[in-house]
Amino acid sequence: MSEPAVPLVTGAEVEAAAALLSGVVRRTPLEHSRALAERVGGPVWLKCENLQRTGSFKIRGAYTRIARLTDGERAGGVVAASAGNHAQGVALAARELGAAATVFMPETAPLPKLAATRGYGATVHQLGDSLTEPLVAAREFADRTGSVFIHPFDHPDVIAGQGTVGLEVLDQCPDVATVVVCTGGGGLVAGIAAAVKARRPDVRVVAVQAEMAAAFPASLAAGVPVPLAMMATMADGIAVAAPGDLTLAHVAGLVDEVRTVSEDELSRALLFCLERAKLVVEPAGVAAVAAVLADPGAFPAPVVAVVSGGNIDPVLMLKVVQHGMSAAGRYLSLRVRVPDRPGSLAGLLRELAAVSANVLSVEHERTTAQLDLGEVEIAVVLETRGPDHAQEVQAALVRVGYAVTAS
Repeated sequence: MSEPAVPLVTGAEVEAAAALLSGVVRRTPLEHSRALAERVGGPVWLKCENLQRTGSFKIRGAYTRIARLTDGERAGGVVAASAGNHAQGVALAARELGAAATVFMPETAPLPKLAATRGYGATVHQLGDSLTEPLVAAREFADRTGSVFIHPFDHPDVIAGQGTVGLEVLDQCPDVATVVVCTGGGGLVAGIAAAVKARRPDVRVVAVQAEMAAAFPASLAAGVPVPLAMMATMADGIAVAAPGDLTLAHVAGLVDEVRTVSEDELSRALLFCLERAKLVVEPAGVAAVAAVLADPGAFPAPVVAVVSGGNIDPVLMLKVVQHGMSAAGRYLSLRVRVPDRPGSLAGLLRELAAVSANVLSVEHERTTAQLDLGEVEIAVVLETRGPDHAQEVQAALVRVGYAVTAS
C-alpha cells in the first residue's frame, strides 16, 4: 500500500457520519453462511446491505452528503447520475431532507430502479448506455441550474457515509479478519477501509470488481484514474469506467488487495445466495460472495462479505439464474443422433428418464449435412443435479449405443 496523494477520510469522520445516520438507515443484519464457512474453513458472515432502505448501501452516503449542505444549497436542489442504486439513495435522502432531486440514468437502467427512483419523488432523465453520459449531463445540469451535484462515490461525505457499513461490521463481528467488498467506483470499499483500518489496522480489506468492468487494477498501476475503453458486465451497479481521484487514493492507501470475478462466477454466486442464503441479490451486490466462492482459501477467517445491493430486475434474475445453473453444471445441452423412424424420440426420452434427467426442451434436425440418410439429430436441453450427474447422463446414453455430442 502506497502513501495517499490526497487526504483520506478518517475514522472520526466515519463515526460522525454514523451519528448523523442514526435513525435514518437500518443497521443491517450479519448472517452466518454455513455453506461458505465449510469452504473457507472458518466463520463466514454476510453483511446484508441488500436489506437496507432503497435496497442498497447508497442511502448512507447520499444522506450524509445532502444533510451537510447548507439550507441555501438544499433549496436549490440536488442532481445525480446513477445506474440505479445511487439514484434511489439520492431520491430518498433528498425527500427526507426537503430538497428537490433530479437524476440522470442510462437508457439501460433496470425498470424497477427507474420506478423506485421516481417513486421517491425524483425527476428522472435517461440517456446513453453507460454511466458516462449521465455523469456529463448531471454536471452540466448543476452548472446551468445551480443544483448541487451529488457524486456517486468521489466525495468525502459520501465515503464517510458508506464507511458506516464498516463500523457495523466491527461491532457485529469483533474478531473479523477479512472484509470483502463489492467495488465499482470505490466509494463503499474506501469508506469501509477508512473505518476498519482506523480501529483494526490488522484486518484485511479486499475489493472485488467484475472482470469485465475492472478499472482499479490499471488505475492503481498508473497512479491516476485510467478510464476503461469498454465494459460488458451484468453487474450494472459496479460498471464504472474509472475510479475517482479520492477513491483511488483510499484504495491505494488502505485496501490490501483488488480481485476480479468473471460473469460465470457472478452468476453462480447469485444462485448460491438464492438457494443457500435465501437472499435476493443483484449481480453487483454479489461480487464479494463470488470472490469467496471462487477462491475460498484466499480469505483468512472470520470473513465478512458485504452483500451490497438487492435491486435486481426480475427479467434479469431469470436470465442470471439460468446462466448460473449452466455455469454450475446443472443444465446440459446434448445433440443425439437416432434413426429417423417412429419411436426413436420416445426411446431416447425413456433412457433420459431412467437416469433422472429432466428434459427442458427438444428439437429435431433433419437437414444437417453431417447426417447420414435415415438419421435425425435430436437437440435436448436437460436439467441435472450437477456436473457428476451430467457425466452420468452422457455415459448412460453412450452405453446403449447413442452418438452423443455436447452443445
